[in-house]
Amino acid sequence: MTGCHDDIGLVNACRAGQTEAFGDLVRKYQDRLYPTILRLTGSPDDAQDVLQDAFIRAFEKLEQFHGESSFYTWIYRIAVNLALSGHRKRQSRDRAGSLRADHNGRIMEPADASAENDPSTVVERLEREAAIEAALAALGPDHRAVIILKDFDGRRYEEISDLLEIPVGTVRSRLHRARSELRDRLRSLVDEELSGQRGLSGVEKVVDA
Repeated sequence: MTGCHDDIGLVNACRAGQTEAFGDLVRKYQDRLYPTILRLTGSPDDAQDVLQDAFIRAFEKLEQFHGESSFYTWIYRIAVNLALSGHRKRQSRDRAGSLRADHNGRIMEPADASAENDPSTVVERLEREAAIEAALAALGPDHRAVIILKDFDGRRYEEISDLLEIPVGTVRSRLHRARSELRDRLRSLVDEELSGQRGLSGVEKVVDA
């Protein structure tokens, strides 16, 4: 609850004219949102565009945030809806360097802590992640959306139903078909990983569901 109260304080500060407070919200949640948006769009560039557009839209509509849900839930909904709609707003910006957060809270690329890891481990992880992302990308958009929201983000059926504007029963049937297809695509990968006693960061639960 403390985090929610802190977010309300930042929102109120921003409404009072302290716009730099919104930068704190951006820095707090952009890395958390990025993996979901990347999986939904299948493109790092698209994910960055959607992420930036989501925070811009949230800033512009901040008066509509009344605190019934957490700020993260609110911005999550905005970002997911933009990703699912294929929305991309192109703006003139200097992309020669990395987009890093400055004092005004502009969007930055998610932090990469891989430099601290063993190089061979990094390569293995990237190979596994590439296989997983390829399997997800091969799913139809409707099936990809439900499996990402449920099995990767842990959203409740009712939340997914609300987000996608489909009945809960449709969510369940799409999830069943998506899991079946993803299971077939990832089975050989998971068998290889398990034989080597290496985990797949939660993908086994999708395949064995």
